[in-house]
Amino acid sequence: MENNLFKAYAEVDKILSLMESKYVEKIPKRMRELFKNEKLNGYEPTINAKIPLDEQNLQRKTLSILAMLNINYWCEDENEKKELIALYAENDKKREEELRKKYNPDNLFMKREQIIENNEVKQEKTQLIEYKEQNIFKRIINRIMKFFKNNN
Repeated sequence: MENNLFKAYAEVDKILSLMESKYVEKIPKRMRELFKNEKLNGYEPTINAKIPLDEQNLQRKTLSILAMLNINYWCEDENEKKELIALYAENDKKREEELRKKYNPDNLFMKREQIIENNEVKQEKTQLIEYKEQNIFKRIINRIMKFFKNNN
């Protein structure tokens, strides 16, 4: 997990090296040094400046760090910050909704056999049934009761 953070630092450092200096200089020097000094040694990210960042195979933490830098240092005014925060919150909400649909506990035990007949999709539901084994005393009492019932 920590390895991913250091990879993200390497990716952010590489992205900053490709950016115009007016944007890089807005970031505090200590933070830029953190990215440079703490990045994963031996990991050289491949960032293509001609391809949008969301289409590149970047670490999720990299995108989070860039979003934080965007809000804290690159936004021109408070309105822009508020719009970005609202956009990020909406994106998080969408992602959580996708994860909720994907890992919905209500559908956890649903067998996903889908048979298409006449454009109908059928789903077969399976459920867990709790089976309680009788304790020893109940079994003895039940046998005694059976014995008396059969003798009458």
